[in-house]
Amino acid sequence: MSGQETLLEKAAAADAAQAAFETVKARKPAMVPKAADVPPPSLYAARVKVQPKSVTGKYRTIKWAVLIFCLTLYYLAPWIRWDRGPDAPSQALLIDIGAPRAYLFGIEIWPQEVYFITGLLVLGSLGLFLVTALFGRLWCGYACPQTVWTDLFMLVERWIEGDRGARMRLDKAPMSAEKVVKRTAKHGAWLVISLATGGAWALYFNDAPTFVVEFFTGQASLVQYFFVGLFTTTTYVLAGWAREQVCTYMCPWPRFQAAMLDDQSMVVTYERWRGEKRGPHKAGTSWDGRGDCIDCGQCVAVCPTGIDIRDGLQLECIGCGLCIDSCNQIMDKVGRPRELITFDTEARQQARAKGGRAKWKIVRPRTIIYAGLLVLVSAVMLAALLMRTTVEVNVLRDRAPLFVTLSDGGVRNGYTLKVLNKRREEVDFLLTLKGLPQGHLLVQDVGEAGDGQSVILHAKPDKVATFRVFVTAPPDKGRDERVDIEFVLTNPVRGEGDAYDAVFVGPHIAGRARE
Repeated sequence: MSGQETLLEKAAAADAAQAAFETVKARKPAMVPKAADVPPPSLYAARVKVQPKSVTGKYRTIKWAVLIFCLTLYYLAPWIRWDRGPDAPSQALLIDIGAPRAYLFGIEIWPQEVYFITGLLVLGSLGLFLVTALFGRLWCGYACPQTVWTDLFMLVERWIEGDRGARMRLDKAPMSAEKVVKRTAKHGAWLVISLATGGAWALYFNDAPTFVVEFFTGQASLVQYFFVGLFTTTTYVLAGWAREQVCTYMCPWPRFQAAMLDDQSMVVTYERWRGEKRGPHKAGTSWDGRGDCIDCGQCVAVCPTGIDIRDGLQLECIGCGLCIDSCNQIMDKVGRPRELITFDTEARQQARAKGGRAKWKIVRPRTIIYAGLLVLVSAVMLAALLMRTTVEVNVLRDRAPLFVTLSDGGVRNGYTLKVLNKRREEVDFLLTLKGLPQGHLLVQDVGEAGDGQSVILHAKPDKVATFRVFVTAPPDKGRDERVDIEFVLTNPVRGEGDAYDAVFVGPHIAGRARE
């Protein structure tokens, strides 16, 4: 009887299991979503808002000093005056689009001298390469405009909304009168700073006192209002909203810096050999068998780009060193040595991990190359600046017609001559023709001198004067010859001048050119 009961119990259990299986099978389509209902994976991760915590320390103090210096220089530089004489701008730093030329204290750059601007850009690039090879992203962390203005905006944000914890609570809190007031005050302050930034940028292209009066009295042009609005908007968006996104995604320099760094570059680094094994630590317990890092996360909390420097050097790290200040404070509290996070080279870290010591090699192939190029370009720029003259001449030969045959058989070529007088005084230049001994030089509306080889040209101050010049060769010199000639312009009083090589052609040469 007992065996039969056992068989019945097993059959009942099997029936129950089969019923459960059928129930699950029936519910399965409803429980498991179809492939079509599953959204495709996103190519882009949602932005996690970074709310940096305020910190004090050596590197934060340096950042404040650099910020104050940069902002003071930016806002006040257009107001510096520089006497250049009558009828000349009295602003020390000015890019006069209407003139057009650029003024840098006692230096005046004409459009023809754009190579000076190119040279400055090359110097800036080489300087950035050298600094990066030596100190990592020092520029990004301290002097980059994005960093400076973002620091300023975050300072205002902390003043109004509080530090990191208060701002995070405010973000999660429902809309209230207090939240509206704080957000309105913050964005209002940001817009005022942005307007001052955009307006200051416009001052570099206009006389500062005049522009400010015209701007606030409605007398400025629509173009001026447009560009002030454009610079205001970009400042507000980039420094107020985009922030670390600019450094991570928009700026190309993080992608380039890897080519500038080596194991001797001084960068922000975590001493893994000393900090691991990390973990919380209770006061009074032993430090044996563990590292100095207590895994407090303060280095992440103060980072303006929200990264964990303990994961190694990363593209997002701007090398500001705020994590060093924060970690040093924690080390002081737990009674451990400072500089668990520090500025150091990879080579020195590897040597210290093995118990040894290594020197920082400043002089190495890449720094020698960068420094050498920097000195070379600086020397070329200085030489070009010292050798620049106050007069330039440019000649364009007529193409239609190539020549004119005169009634006596002589041949005449026409040229357009432009004289750039960079002096702020009227100058009488002597134009001389060389290379065509029996040729005659004639300038329209001026005439020719007695010898036919030179003419006096009157040039107004600080302007480009244009002249129509005709060169005539006698029949025996101009009919079948191509002659290289030279126009020489000289200031008889100062002895300075310029020259331009040109060509005189006759019928035979012109005919061959057409063929």
